[in-house]
Amino acid sequence: QVQLVESGGGLVQPGGSLRLSCATSGFTSGDYAMRWYRQAPGKERELVAHITSAGGSTSYADSVKGRFTISRDNAKNTLYLQMNSLKPEDTAVYYCKATRFWSNYWGQGTQVTVSS
Repeated sequence: QVQLVESGGGLVQPGGSLRLSCATSGFTSGDYAMRWYRQAPGKERELVAHITSAGGSTSYADSVKGRFTISRDNAKNTLYLQMNSLKPEDTAVYYCKATRFWSNYWGQGTQVTVSS
């Protein structure tokens, strides 16, 4: 059974940090590129960050570049998103996604709220 389980979300003050995790099971996640998406209330889901299967290449949305870092530990089947200098506009539900050719798997999401 394929599972992607996000964790690490919560309430944080502006300027603070959070580290999201996405634990995978039921498939060989090391063969998949991985992505973090987010969806704010009333907005479309947007791509935040991408990492290749071996972790050798990453890319980011302009809105988070320089503040967020995507990484992965294939030995632990886990994807991470380190979020620093958080802003209120980063408030959203964050989702991880595994993608390889026609196969796409999504997690259930974790809420991140940035507010004073």
